[in-house]
Amino acid sequence: MGTTRTATAVATPALSIKDVVHSYAQRSVLGVGKAKRTDVLKGISLDIPQGTTLGLVGESGCGKTTLVKSILRLIEPTSGQILLGTESGQEDVLALPKSELTRVRRKLQVVFQDPYGSLNPRMTVFQTVSEPLRVHLKMDEAACKDRVRDLLELVGLDPKMANRYPHEFSGGQRQRVGIARALAFEPSVLILDEPVSALDVSVQAQILNLIIGLQKKLDLTYLFVSHDLAVIEHVADAVAVMYLGRIVEHGKTESIFSNPAHPYTQALLSASPIPDVTAERQRTRIVLRGDISSSSAGTGCQFHPRCPVGEGKERCAAESPALAEVRPGQLAACHFPTGSAK
Repeated sequence: MGTTRTATAVATPALSIKDVVHSYAQRSVLGVGKAKRTDVLKGISLDIPQGTTLGLVGESGCGKTTLVKSILRLIEPTSGQILLGTESGQEDVLALPKSELTRVRRKLQVVFQDPYGSLNPRMTVFQTVSEPLRVHLKMDEAACKDRVRDLLELVGLDPKMANRYPHEFSGGQRQRVGIARALAFEPSVLILDEPVSALDVSVQAQILNLIIGLQKKLDLTYLFVSHDLAVIEHVADAVAVMYLGRIVEHGKTESIFSNPAHPYTQALLSASPIPDVTAERQRTRIVLRGDISSSSAGTGCQFHPRCPVGEGKERCAAESPALAEVRPGQLAACHFPTGSAK
């Protein structure tokens, strides 16, 4: 179920994530003793060209949400750069004072997972979508009405619904409202944090088609976070696989799904159901032992305690692998990647 869209990539990425690290101090329950430093993000680096979609996948607890919050500066990363493409080049979001964040966030918006929890139940759709227009752009009532009407039509909603409250909409309609609000500032980059996981399957398809259509129409750039590999395969131009705060594989969607190089990516794909019953019964399932919290925190590969390939290999236990090219356009952080020349 691969995408057939054509990316409009340019030399300067719309969003660049450069060596982002996020750590926090963890004390004991009683608050005594020296605080233990815990690294949640361990040097994340990614580029997203203009007009393309990067799919970010990984288990719960791997750091996907922390990365999203770091990009938006809802939390402050320990170090690194978040470079947002502008007409004059790239601007480091993390280097800006908080007084400048409002200006930057006009170009960097987010669509949340829960379409009901992300909307104020006491505000009508018109109030929800027009609020940023009134507060930040100082639009008058007439201009707000015109803009809200256009936005609702853009996301496939009847403008007559503008005076309704969130509880009067279905889940899919509420997500359309959330997308309309995110588009109010005409952003260049959208972060989509599990935007369809709370919706029924048939509604998921409608929202995904809307998201793809908006990208083509508005030349938007997406960071699409999801645990659903079928969704990622459908919408993403490139995929980044995250494990315990690191990117362990990165490449074009077709390459990742047809020929994964990292054992963790292979395990994820083997756990994802496919619609062909015969093929589903015949394929081999890769079962990982333990969970993400059981991985090593030492100097070696953090996946090696669960890895069926690196089990018992001294190099995996002693040396952390770097993200390196295993075939053209595909990177993997593994000492023994599948299909490499090693």
